[in-house]
Amino acid sequence: MKQFRRCQRILILSLLSLSVLAPIVFVSHRLKNLASFGRKEFIEDLSTVKYRRDDLRLKAIHQETGEGLKEPRLVVYKDKDPNSAINFSSSKDNRDLKSSVTGGDTSNVSDNRNENDYDKEEGDEQVQQRVTSYKSGEKDHFNSHLREVTEEKTKETRNVQHNLAARHDRGVRSQSQKATDEKIREMKDQLIRAKAYLNFAPPGSNSHLVKELRLRIKEVERAVGEHTKDSELSRSALQKMRHMESSLFKASQVYPDCSSMATKLRAMTHTAEEQVRSQKKQATYLVHLAARTTPKGLHCLAMRLTSEYFALEPEERQLPKQQKLENLQDPKLYHYVVFSDNILACAVVVSSTVSTAAEPEKIVFHVVTDSLNFPAISMWFLLNPPGKATIQIQSIDNFGWLFSKYNNPTLKQDSGDSRFTFQLNHLRFYLPEVFPALDRIVLLDHDVVVQRDLSGLWNLNMKGKVIGAVETCQKGEPSYRQMDTFINFSDPFVAKSFDINACTWAFGLNLFDLQKWRKHNLTAVYHRYLKMGSERPLWMAGTLPLGWVTFYKQTAALDRRWHVLGLGYDSELVPRDIERAAVIHYDGIMKPWLDIAVGKYKRYWSKHVKYDHPYLQQCNIHE
Repeated sequence: MKQFRRCQRILILSLLSLSVLAPIVFVSHRLKNLASFGRKEFIEDLSTVKYRRDDLRLKAIHQETGEGLKEPRLVVYKDKDPNSAINFSSSKDNRDLKSSVTGGDTSNVSDNRNENDYDKEEGDEQVQQRVTSYKSGEKDHFNSHLREVTEEKTKETRNVQHNLAARHDRGVRSQSQKATDEKIREMKDQLIRAKAYLNFAPPGSNSHLVKELRLRIKEVERAVGEHTKDSELSRSALQKMRHMESSLFKASQVYPDCSSMATKLRAMTHTAEEQVRSQKKQATYLVHLAARTTPKGLHCLAMRLTSEYFALEPEERQLPKQQKLENLQDPKLYHYVVFSDNILACAVVVSSTVSTAAEPEKIVFHVVTDSLNFPAISMWFLLNPPGKATIQIQSIDNFGWLFSKYNNPTLKQDSGDSRFTFQLNHLRFYLPEVFPALDRIVLLDHDVVVQRDLSGLWNLNMKGKVIGAVETCQKGEPSYRQMDTFINFSDPFVAKSFDINACTWAFGLNLFDLQKWRKHNLTAVYHRYLKMGSERPLWMAGTLPLGWVTFYKQTAALDRRWHVLGLGYDSELVPRDIERAAVIHYDGIMKPWLDIAVGKYKRYWSKHVKYDHPYLQQCNIHE
C-alpha cells in the first residue's frame, strides 16, 4: 500500500515538473532563432500588440476602410530561410489595421477578456512573421503609415458619432416640441366635456355634482389662461387637471348615455361654428371700415396745413413753377397725373417718381384733388417742393364742364362703398378733356411707389392702342383676374359683346395715348356703359370693370416688370419681383398709411415719408 502511494506521488510530481519545464523549453527553442536586432524588435512589437475585436466590429470597420482609405503597399521579402518568405494578404493587413484602430474602444472589453488566450497566440504568430519578414527601415515606414491611417480613421469615427448624436438630439427636440401643448389641449378637452355634462343637468339644478363641475371648470380655466405651452403651466395645474378628471368620471357615471353626449357635442360644435362665422363677418366689416376711415393723424395733418395755407397772402399761395404755363402744356415733357385726396399718398408718389428719374427737370406732375383737400395739398408742396420737377395742383371744382356737360355721372352708380362712387376715381375717364393740349400722359394711382426711372414709357410702341397696362390674366399669380370676376356674363348683352376669356389688366400705372382716345371717342363709350350698368346689374361698381369694357380691345400689354401688384393684401409676393419692379402697387384695402397695412411691405412706402417733419411729429404720425 505504501509503495503504491509512493509511486502515485512520484507520478504527480513528474507531471508537475513536465508542465513547468515544457513551456520554458518551447520558448527557449524559439528565441534561439532570433538575431540581435530581432530581439529588440520583438520586445517593441510586444508592446504594440492589439487584441482583436469581435467579428461584427471587424466587418463594419473593414467596409468603412475599404471605401475611404487606401491599404498599405503590399511587399514580399525573401530570406535565406524559406520559411521567412511571407506574402501579407490584404485581409491580414486590414485585420492588423482594424485591431489598432479599435484598440482604445471600451465598449468591447468583455469580448477582449473572452478572447485573450486566442489573441495572444495569434499575436505571437504575427510578431514572428513581422520579425522574420520586415527589415527595420521598412517596418518603421509601415508603422508611421499605420499611425497616420489610424488617426484619420479615428477622426472619421468621431465625426460619425458626432453626427449621430446631433441627429438624435434634433429628434428628441422635435419630439419634445410636438408634445409641448399636450397638457394644454387635454385640459381644454376636459373643459368641453365638463360643459357638456353641465348642459345635461336640469335647469336650476344645484346638486353636488353640478357645483363640483362648475368649480373644476373655473379652476382649469384659470390654470390654462393664455398659456399655449405645457412649460408655462404652474405646478398646481396638473393637480387641478387630475381633480377635473375625477369629477368627469363621476359625471360619466351619472350620465352614461353616449348618444345624448354625442348629440350635445354636435350641437355645441354647430354653435361654435356659428360664432366663428359671425366673428369673421365682424372682422371683415371692421377691416373695411378701417380702410374707408381717415386716420386721426392724417386728419390732423390736413387741418394744420389748411390753416397754414389760409394764413398766407394770395400771392404766396402759388407754387414756384406753376406759373410756367408752357411747361404745363408742353407735350415734349413727361406728364404724370394723380387723382387723390390723401396728402401723404400724393407726397410719396411725387417724391418717389422725382427721386428715381434720370431727368427730373422734364417731369410735370398734375395732382387733382377735391376742394376740401386742395389747400392742404397745396400747402404741403409749398413747404416741400419737388426739386427740379414742375407740379400743378388742381381742384375738381374748377372743371365746370364736368357738371354742365356730363351732369355729375358718378352719382348714377349704386354702391355702399363711397370709394367706388368717388368722383376723383372716375375722373380718369375724362383725361382728354382735363388735358386737351397733351398727346400722352401716365396715370399713377395714389397707392403706388415708383422705384425706377419711368421715362422709357414714352418710347414704347403702343401699336395703335389707347391704353398701356400690365395684364392680370396669368393663372397662378396673386393678381389673377377673369372677366367674369366683376362682370355679369349671364346678361345676354354682355355675353354677346365681350369674350369671357379676354385678358384682363390693372389700373395703377397706365400710359394713355390721348390722340387715339379722342379719335375713338371712348369717353362717350364710358358714359354709355355707365348708364347701362345703372339700369341693370351688368358689372360691379367701381372703375376697373368699367375700364375693361370701355377699353375693350384697345389695350397694349406692358412688361410685367413695369408694374407689380399685390402689396395691399398678404399676397406672398417674391421679394425679388418687388425689388426689380419699376412701380409697386398697394392695391387692396390694406393701404400703407393705415394701421392694417401689411408690415413686410410697408417699408417700401415708409422710406419716402418725411417722418421728421414738424407737422408729422405734431400729429403723431410715426413709422
